[in-house]
Amino acid sequence: MIYLDNAATTPVRREALEAMWPFLTGAFGNPSSHHRVGEAAAAALLQARRSVALSLGCRPGDVVFTSGGTEADNLAIKGLALGALPAASFGGHVITTTIEHEAVLESCDYLRRRHGFEITYLHTDAEGRVPADDLRAAIRPETRLVSVHYANNEVGTVQPIAQLAAIARAARVPFHTDAVQAGGWLPLDVNVLGVDALSLSGHKLGAPPGVGALFVRGRLPLEPLLHGGGQERGKRSGTENVAGAVACATALALVTTERVEAAQRITLLRNDFIAAVLLDTPAARLTGHPTDRLPGTASFVFPGTSGEAVLLELERRGIVCSSGSACAAGSDDASHVLTGMGFSDEVARTAVRFTLAASTTAEDTAEAAASVGAAVEAVAGLGR
Repeated sequence: MIYLDNAATTPVRREALEAMWPFLTGAFGNPSSHHRVGEAAAAALLQARRSVALSLGCRPGDVVFTSGGTEADNLAIKGLALGALPAASFGGHVITTTIEHEAVLESCDYLRRRHGFEITYLHTDAEGRVPADDLRAAIRPETRLVSVHYANNEVGTVQPIAQLAAIARAARVPFHTDAVQAGGWLPLDVNVLGVDALSLSGHKLGAPPGVGALFVRGRLPLEPLLHGGGQERGKRSGTENVAGAVACATALALVTTERVEAAQRITLLRNDFIAAVLLDTPAARLTGHPTDRLPGTASFVFPGTSGEAVLLELERRGIVCSSGSACAAGSDDASHVLTGMGFSDEVARTAVRFTLAASTTAEDTAEAAASVGAAVEAVAGLGR
């Protein structure tokens, strides 16, 4: 089996497992407990927070551990938008894009439905990029937050985050970026990016599912979503997942160290893979930006076929990939990302996404590319 669905989840790294194991066994304490077992857990949690902060270029106090990227997005968007409202006021304005992850889109819709916010959805060009001038024109005096993802989870297009964040900063509007897909591949220094909040998910980095992190600048008021014991400096109540935090910090530190070399190598493999698929499969069309894309992402549409049928045929041939976001798996709806980029519903339903890992080899991509053409031909033949 050749696994090319790393945007959905990555294998857990051995280093992350070994780092977290003690906190699932002997060092099992609650970090809020004032005894030796609890204090050992608290010390590990603090070290994990410091490690994540080092990878992001921020203060440890600006790191909030969450249950994953979805919670991190929810906390950032709802927490910052509501935290910016004056007491007892209702409504405001948030800007996002039409091609965000569902965690962002649903959070914005919640603000609209329950708190009277108006949401502006920026459209992208045909390659999935947000025009900077469109963001500049959309900001109003009542704008409370801008949220634009760092890189798209379906087509891999990378946004000009530093440029977009600078526009928001000039207008004194907080800027959040969902960096869940970017975390393993792109620089994450929040000061270079100029962002006020950034979301990460552990299982996209080599940690287990169930843990994530949110950077949010401490000067910004953040309304918590979870209330209780006041953990995470009052930003996220609930007993902390110490083992998960340790694993997440370990995985993030590893990808931060390996990022430049891995990205360079995988970009070359990805480019060769894209070229081979386009050469061998005349029906294939690459989606997303041709160059400003995640190193490991290659997404295509195959007009005249069924994306799900192509996926099944590829899996029969030993190639595991996806039709887009794992969070939308099983839905009959066309990808909102592709339709937002101008593809018809019919063509969007033919999408197949291949996402490489740092461990992917040239042999893997060569075999996968050869299988794509054969799979599309076999599926197309069914309709003749």
